[in-house]
Amino acid sequence: MLKLETIDAGYGATTILHDVSLDVNAGEVVTIVGANGAGKTTTLRTIAGLIRPTSGRILFEGRDITRLSAHETVDLGITLIPEGRQLFPEMTVHENLLMGAYRSAAREKQADTLEEVLTLFPRVRERLDQNAASLSGGEQQMVAIARGMMARPKLLMFDEPSLGLAPIIVAQVFAVIDTIVKTGATVLIVEQNVFHTLKAADRGYVLENGEIVLTDSGKALLANDHVRQAYLGI
Repeated sequence: MLKLETIDAGYGATTILHDVSLDVNAGEVVTIVGANGAGKTTTLRTIAGLIRPTSGRILFEGRDITRLSAHETVDLGITLIPEGRQLFPEMTVHENLLMGAYRSAAREKQADTLEEVLTLFPRVRERLDQNAASLSGGEQQMVAIARGMMARPKLLMFDEPSLGLAPIIVAQVFAVIDTIVKTGATVLIVEQNVFHTLKAADRGYVLENGEIVLTDSGKALLANDHVRQAYLGI
């Protein structure tokens, strides 16, 4: 479904990603793990069209999307749930969710999708009329995921979904992601919580200093000595 071929990308004159190649097949859960500053968020932002690569190609369902802008990638079915939630704080939860139904294919089924999302997130249903700013961090993360699902994406990308959350809420977030995966969704997830994300992933890539240094199944990476020492403290 998604293929990155020898991507270089960064900010201004600073190159963050060096020769990055990876792929995500339909129905897979793929994760990118690495330390702060490794280039994980930059990778997702490049796929989403928020950053333009300086070299290499990005293919989505066989189409070259390297030069597409962010709104064009959304319309193709790529949705990024950003780090830090980034909700519209003074808008209600309901209004935030409707903002997710941007792409034309999503607008046509907006009512049906909203009911599906609220069934998956009963706590979000309870908060529909509240301003997003009034919610707890965990509730805001659920709204951010629900808003992403309102786009009816073909590829759902998560950027640090557990960031800043209490351990019990982290477990709830990953349980929700697991439920989404069971619907047959294709997921690409960036996460510092290496244990949780590799347990959930079919395959993973380890990104260090902007370069892919390891790739294997999630189970194999959990057992890998380098990963255990560098990211699990074992």
